[in-house]
Amino acid sequence: MERYVAFDIGDRRIGVAVSDPFNTYALPSHTYFRKGFRQDIAALAAIAAEKGATAIVCGLPVNFDGSESVQTQKTAQFIRELKAAVSVPVVCEDERFTTMMAHDVLISEGMRREKRKNYVDALAAANILDGFLNKLNKNKNKEV
Repeated sequence: MERYVAFDIGDRRIGVAVSDPFNTYALPSHTYFRKGFRQDIAALAAIAAEKGATAIVCGLPVNFDGSESVQTQKTAQFIRELKAAVSVPVVCEDERFTTMMAHDVLISEGMRREKRKNYVDALAAANILDGFLNKLNKNKNKEV
């Protein structure tokens, strides 16, 4: 049985989301507050193992036009190190607009700005994972 964990990797925080048992939708899990590069890699590897991940989906930030930015390069380096630290596949998913969508949801629910930072990254990770799962399920339906 497949189980996906997604990470929205930021400079200060990393959002965590997991797939439901049937891999049809993503559930926001929590926000990990970064402590240091090596410690962060170890923590994400541990989170993936704890959640029973058979694969990890990482959001890759790109510019609006799809080109790379400094943040893309920083995140790609982090993902390379994570791949070396885990025994499950690690894939990248375009994360354009996922954080903006997460902010919109939390604002529409009336959440105060100070509280949003504790939830926005996990919700963004869920948006990343939802995009991945939608593509995965669309491809599975084509095969049937």
